[in-house]
Amino acid sequence: MARMRITLVLLLALAAGGGLAFGTYRYMQNIPVKTVSLPTKQVVVAATDLELGAQLRADDVRVVEWPANALPAGAFSSPDEVVGRGLVMPMIQNEPVLPMKLAGKDSGAGLPVVIPEGKRAVSVRVNDVIGVAGYVLPGTHVDVLATATPTNSDVDTTTKVVLTNVQVLAAGTKMEQDTEQGKPMAVNVVTLLVSPDEAERLTLGATQGKIQLALRNPLDKTTPDTPGIRPAVLLGFAKAAAPRGTGTSAHSRPVATMAAAPTAEPTVEMIRGDKRNEEVVR
Repeated sequence: MARMRITLVLLLALAAGGGLAFGTYRYMQNIPVKTVSLPTKQVVVAATDLELGAQLRADDVRVVEWPANALPAGAFSSPDEVVGRGLVMPMIQNEPVLPMKLAGKDSGAGLPVVIPEGKRAVSVRVNDVIGVAGYVLPGTHVDVLATATPTNSDVDTTTKVVLTNVQVLAAGTKMEQDTEQGKPMAVNVVTLLVSPDEAERLTLGATQGKIQLALRNPLDKTTPDTPGIRPAVLLGFAKAAAPRGTGTSAHSRPVATMAAAPTAEPTVEMIRGDKRNEEVVR
C-alpha cells in the first residue's frame, strides 16, 4: 500500500513538472522578439586579394551592406566608380575600396601609376646572391653596393655603398633570349624606386661593375656615409679610413664621393744568415 502511494506521488510530480515545463516553453515561444535594425549603406569592397598596380575588373569587387555610422570616408557605393582604375596599394579580401588606393581615372594601371612624382623606376638584373636569396620583395628597402675598378689596376678595385634606403617596387622573373643559343631563358629582375640622380648611379654601377643589394630593416632610417673598401684594406695591408658619420634622413640619397683610401705596397721579410731585411713585392 505504501509502495503504491509513493508511486502515485511520483507520477503526480512528473506530470506537474512536465506540465510546468511545457507551459514555460509555450510562453517563451510566444514572447515577441525585439529586433534592432541599424541603418546601412552599400560599400564597394575587394572580392579577393589584389596586387599593387592591378586594374580593377567587375569580378574583383563586390557590394556589401555597411553600417552607416561606421562608413569609411570616401567609400564608393557602385562598382562602376572603380572598375577600370589601377591600384596604387595592395588590397586584401573584403577591404573597402577607397580613393587613396586608386590611381587617377585616366592614369591606367600597372607599375607606372605607383611611381610618385619626381621618382623613376629602374630595373636591374640580379641572381639569388644579389637578390639576398629571394628576400628582396616589393615594399622592402635595400642599400645598393657597387664594386668597380676606376683604373686599369686591380689594386684600385673598390666596393662602396652608392645608394641607401631604396624602396623595391617589384621583384620577379622575366624572359630574355639567350644570345648564344637563341632560346628564351629566365632572368631575375628587381625594380627599384629612385630619383633621376640615383638612377644614373645605379645604372653606372650595374654596367661598369657589379652591384649587390643589402636588405635593411624598414624601421631603420639611417643613411651611413662609408668611405668604401679596397683590397689592400680588406687584406690588412693598409688602414681603413674612419667612417664619416651616420645620417638620419628618412629618404634615400646618394652617398658622397668616396675618399681615397691609403694604400701600402706588400713586403716580404728576407732572412740571409743573421741578417733580416724587408723587400717590396712588385
